[in-house]
Amino acid sequence: MVLGAGKSSRFGTPKQLLPFGDTTLLGQAVRNANASALNRVVVVLGRASEELRAAVDFGRAEVVENTAYGTGCASSLLAGLDAAGQDCDALALLLGDQPGVSAEYIDHVIATWQQSRPWAAVTAYNPSPYSLALGHPFVFAREAFGELRSLHGDKAVWKLIEAHPERVSRVEIAAPLPPDVDDPEDYDLALAHWRSIA
Repeated sequence: MVLGAGKSSRFGTPKQLLPFGDTTLLGQAVRNANASALNRVVVVLGRASEELRAAVDFGRAEVVENTAYGTGCASSLLAGLDAAGQDCDALALLLGDQPGVSAEYIDHVIATWQQSRPWAAVTAYNPSPYSLALGHPFVFAREAFGELRSLHGDKAVWKLIEAHPERVSRVEIAAPLPPDVDDPEDYDLALAHWRSIA
């Protein structure tokens, strides 16, 4: 699930439409998900959905609308879970404003999670042996879906993970945490990061 319904309140304009390479910020995040080994890709839109549908090649992804996006990202999670359906046995959660999370990163996290199928897994980006930065993808087993559905507001998934450290495994990736874009400085960082790995 790619969360792309944010209000962009700290950015001002719809950041999902910002140019990024030959696509947009959201377009690159969707491209990465589509290029991965995920069985299905669901993209949740909210603000500027009509413009995004016109500007982004969603490829194999299913696009769903979150009309309650103004209440926080938990509402987008609920819309995505509804679209995933009853046959979904795990969920990989990605951010539409974090274009540096490559298909290779997604595949590594999923493959590692599948080895023991814990309640949840988070990605631990590892630029040095002495520091870890937690980030996306997150992976949740079906057993976590009930608690995911009960969340409200913003940063709720982080709070859920922090509340259950004993049930969350870490999947390390030997690379810096890719920037997510909340303001113009973040956008510049994300572009620089992309150029460094492209």
